[in-house]
Amino acid sequence: MTTPPPALFSPRRRAAQLARHQARASPQPGGCGDIFAPLVAESLADRLAMVTRRFAHALLVASPIHPLVTTLAAHADRVSLGDAAAAPPGTYDLIVWPGGLEAIDDVPGALVAARRALMPDGLLLGALVGDGSLPLLRRLLVGDGMRAVARLHPQIDLKTFGNLLQRAGFALSVADVEAMTLRYRDWRTLVADLRAAGLANQMAVPPPPLTRAELAALDAGFAAARAADGRADEMLRFLYFTGWAPHPDQPQPARRGSATGSLAAALKAIGPGD
Repeated sequence: MTTPPPALFSPRRRAAQLARHQARASPQPGGCGDIFAPLVAESLADRLAMVTRRFAHALLVASPIHPLVTTLAAHADRVSLGDAAAAPPGTYDLIVWPGGLEAIDDVPGALVAARRALMPDGLLLGALVGDGSLPLLRRLLVGDGMRAVARLHPQIDLKTFGNLLQRAGFALSVADVEAMTLRYRDWRTLVADLRAAGLANQMAVPPPPLTRAELAALDAGFAAARAADGRADEMLRFLYFTGWAPHPDQPQPARRGSATGSLAAALKAIGPGD
């Protein structure tokens, strides 16, 4: 009998982060101190606007304060919040997943659950933090004076995720990337923004606290990376994806391995009545 690999991420730590995230929130959608959620929501809303059909029942895999709550109400007759894995098969014709897949052990299983929860010809649309994100912070955390400890999550690359969508059974699956440049005066503010966005460490084995020497090394490294205006460049790469639950009337999918094309083209591929 094969022993399953140890869990990489902790659902308990993720739930605790989400609880803190909501506790800090204002009553207004998106008012949670998460500076990235409105930007991701805007990109997803633009992609959703390219779909000319109206949806009957949408699922948002996010908290009730996410800025997409209001957006989805304009595209679907009914909007629910929850987990795609808990849904009966064929419940939704739209699932929007604006983040969180980057901190799930079984990404293929999560995508399969989302496909099963969709009606035929239903749409999955989402985003996650992809590979190449936080290059400065990653470099500083493995620099001189730093222990060899995993403090940032492993990342999924574009080609791999496109293949995962196809393996999960999605038709017309496409993934693309948008890079977001961030500028900070110190690394502590950067980390605070990541925590506010629910992007802090969620690994099953939490890393040990930074020592004084490691804190000093981070301070020095970040200071050396600053430009003339006193700010250092950091980057997040958001991977956006779409996939349709199979339906006989859909256009034929492209050949396997071509899932890095235009997301806009994929969204326009299915129009009214398809």
